[in-house]
Amino acid sequence: MSQREGSLEDPQADSSISFLPHLEAKIRQTHNLARLLTKYAEQLLEEYVQQQGDPFGMPGFSPPRLSLAGLSGPSPSHAGLPLSERLRLDAAALGALPALLDAVRRHQAELNPRSPRLQRSLEEAARQARALGAAVETVLAALGSAARGPGPEHSATTALSTANSAASIFSAKVLGLQVCGLYGEWVNRTEGDLSQLVHGGVA
Repeated sequence: MSQREGSLEDPQADSSISFLPHLEAKIRQTHNLARLLTKYAEQLLEEYVQQQGDPFGMPGFSPPRLSLAGLSGPSPSHAGLPLSERLRLDAAALGALPALLDAVRRHQAELNPRSPRLQRSLEEAARQARALGAAVETVLAALGSAARGPGPEHSATTALSTANSAASIFSAKVLGLQVCGLYGEWVNRTEGDLSQLVHGGVA
């Protein structure tokens, strides 16, 4: 890493931290994890779609976008934010996703009880999101840029549970699809943000 990568917030503090081998190794390790999880996220989404039946997976099928309080996909303005802010948003979203993925897994256990593989994949995705979120928070702390704190886990999970209990099976499946999609979007965004840190593109 270059000297200016040492701190995302205070350029005067760069030299004391930028060349610490363990920090650089942690950043690269976290980036590699995010890159690996982008592939797993794609596989999870494909597996989820395959298990939902028609019209999921049919050509031209465009599911409605349902409201999920507390968590949305990365906004178009995300790329224009300072890198430290982007990583904080990444960590917050990753902190909210495990509970959402766990809720989807429980719903799938009821809707598709003969699909234990999908349930295991959702459980693993929740674990992976939790691990990546913790790793991003560790990187932020090492760079002197603390994460925002707990993500919107409770409100988002409540919204998912409420919607599923009141909606049709179709809507429940759409919400699960949306959560799996958000998992992929945020893992991909995190990988891209960490890639800029690894290659010296600190905003």
